[in-house]
Amino acid sequence: MTTIARGRRRTVSALVALLAATLALAGCGTRIGEGGRFGVVYMDAQGYYAGVRKGMQDEAAEAGRSIQLLELNAQGDASRESTFVDTVSSAKVDALVLSPVSETASIPAIRLAHRSGVPVICYNTCIAEEAAQEYVTAFILGDPVEFGRLLGDAAADHFLAEGITAPKIGVVNCEQVEVCVQRRLGFEEALFAKVPDAEIVANQQGSTIDEAVNVAERILTAHPDLDAFFGQAGGATLGAIRAVQARNKVGQTVVFGGDMSTEAANALVDHSILKGNVDISGIAVGRMAAETAQRVLAGDEPEEFVLPAPIELYTTPEDGQEWLENHPDGLP
Repeated sequence: MTTIARGRRRTVSALVALLAATLALAGCGTRIGEGGRFGVVYMDAQGYYAGVRKGMQDEAAEAGRSIQLLELNAQGDASRESTFVDTVSSAKVDALVLSPVSETASIPAIRLAHRSGVPVICYNTCIAEEAAQEYVTAFILGDPVEFGRLLGDAAADHFLAEGITAPKIGVVNCEQVEVCVQRRLGFEEALFAKVPDAEIVANQQGSTIDEAVNVAERILTAHPDLDAFFGQAGGATLGAIRAVQARNKVGQTVVFGGDMSTEAANALVDHSILKGNVDISGIAVGRMAAETAQRVLAGDEPEEFVLPAPIELYTTPEDGQEWLENHPDGLP
């Protein structure tokens, strides 16, 4: 076994031991989560998930409930996610709230939670539809097609205002998850409806900022006359912005992207590169997740499977400034 593998195994073992000890303590009369104990999985470390955490805590606090969140940043690792879900399922948490790493690889863990009697609530992403209908109680989702459509419409309006009738666009994607595929379909539908001669000249994966910078720079090298990037999520958007800056394309190549953050809001205030950003607030989703989990805990399951999360479009420097004022802690 390699040193990395041994280190990873020790990390997971320590996590399992910590969770087991915490849950045993809670089960012996010192119940920390009087309002419920929820296992929560964040897909990665992007700021959106910090917003989800804050939203869950805020909703519980305002409702006068004390909840316990047993949390994991899965770091995009389905096996790490599975180990955590197995532990909290065995401990009989009141609900599992998660953004699954994979539509398919996450199914066994979610099936185990369901069969252990733990209600499962997806947010942002979920498992394949047939399995979700069987094992998941509710799915909190900002419509990804509408997400993309809002950006495509804003991009089309920008090109028309600039007199660009056949823009060349590079996509920096997160299409390892289905919602990002749907975002692209919505973007293309709205864009081509208004600017039929637009062309998607590249579509490459770059989910994290570092990956996205490299991908966007390669696209700019291959297409030096690129008019715009579409960043499908936060890391892709910020990476595209940084690549435009690094390649001295400010004033030529603009960015339309997803997921607000302090950096994105400041870029929108500057408005030289970022021209539009669509956001599904992590805080709003976290509030919905806590409220839904509490309802399920009380025996009041939602009638609808998909619970729509609000979607916001930001296109002006004033929009960016307002976001900064409303989010002084930087959490989206």
